Amino acid sequence: MLVVGGGYVGMYTALGLQRKLRSGEAEVTVVTPEPYMTYQPFLPEAAAGSISPRHVVVPLRRVLDRCRIVIGEARRIDHAKRTATVTTLATAEEGTGDTEIEYDELVLAPGSVSRTLPIPGLADYGIGFKTVEEAIGLRNHVIEQMDIASSTRDPAIRDAALTFVFVGGGYAGVEALGELEDMARYAARYYHNVKPEDMKWVLVEASDRILPEVGPEMGTYTIRELRRRNIDVRMETRLESCENRVAVLSDGSRFPTRTVVWTAGVKPHPVLAASDLPRNERGRLRCTAFLTVEGVEHAWAAGDAAAVPDITVAADVPAGPGRECAPNAQHAVRQARQLSDNLVAALRGEVLTEYAHKYAGSVASLGLHKGVAHIYGRKIKGYPAWFMHRAYHLSRVPTFNRKMRVLAEWTLSGLFKREIVSLGSLEHPRAEFELAAGGGPKDPTPPPAPEPPRKGQD
Repeated sequence: MLVVGGGYVGMYTALGLQRKLRSGEAEVTVVTPEPYMTYQPFLPEAAAGSISPRHVVVPLRRVLDRCRIVIGEARRIDHAKRTATVTTLATAEEGTGDTEIEYDELVLAPGSVSRTLPIPGLADYGIGFKTVEEAIGLRNHVIEQMDIASSTRDPAIRDAALTFVFVGGGYAGVEALGELEDMARYAARYYHNVKPEDMKWVLVEASDRILPEVGPEMGTYTIRELRRRNIDVRMETRLESCENRVAVLSDGSRFPTRTVVWTAGVKPHPVLAASDLPRNERGRLRCTAFLTVEGVEHAWAAGDAAAVPDITVAADVPAGPGRECAPNAQHAVRQARQLSDNLVAALRGEVLTEYAHKYAGSVASLGLHKGVAHIYGRKIKGYPAWFMHRAYHLSRVPTFNRKMRVLAEWTLSGLFKREIVSLGSLEHPRAEFELAAGGGPKDPTPPPAPEPPRKGQD
């Protein structure tokens, strides 16, 4: 069996397989670009310093000790030949080209990537918020901007450094903004010339609501809560350009800024387009409620990569028939468990079970002791919602080891002051050594001198 992807679906599917398969019944190979699974709901708290980065990730080799782990990127899937073309770290070093992995059963769970738009300057200045590296890099960047504002004498540089623009009003954007604004507000007390009111935080959302998962009432409450903290929330507004470190919005506003965080949605992983499996108009794999790829044998999928029909929606409900499960972590974890059960059942010739799960609700953090929730029809806000957010995700983060480490960090952070250290040098760990070894940055190579004119030429 080949599992492509080491995220929610990939890890939980492989974990279920290694628990349920008998010895020698099947070999499970997991191809993943990183040797860990990132628990993404904890990224905002990692960015705010409430959780250590290493506790946001789960080492796959420790959890999947009976699976073969291949660190690499799947480039193409030829399901007709039952082969996957993979680029590993070894093939990149050896220069031998891609390698092919043969399989009998395929589980495609590569997840998603950030969905960007052709906005001028976005590729040059935009910051993503999908990986733990991006979360910690953003934390370091925000504190670095506060250091720049504290030390500069140029008011234009100071204003740009203290202006933070977040694009996207979904979970990632709102939670990242809420946590980082909370962290920066706390950190400002240790700067002699930077006050919380000096900072400008802007949330840009193209639609007319934010956090649609928690319902319109809680979304409206979230907007009020953010604006009460002097956060500029721009609804029905788009980012049109961020060239030359100036964020230009569709309503005509212009914000000189050194920070543009892009969280405006995701799209399916490119490997889906490089396969011979059927996809829908949004690029996701067409799947059945049994989590098999529609019309194809020996191919399975779940999570962000899969368009799984939601059979819990009644046929008489508007937009009910044909409705798909939302591509979120709640469905991904439950689909993975059902997927591993169905895979084992298929191997043993047993009956498959359809995936059916009613959406329990949603929780979102807006910073320390602040949150919103919509659970089983009940609307909760403030401290109870924040506590529920932490309790829910603590119960869902994989492994007992990680649960205890996260709980210990939360306990310590409640007893001691928040950390405000920036470790920006982690992004360039050899800079200090290069400076010492080379004596400073090298001058660019001078251009060659022009050749003297040849005989017979003017």
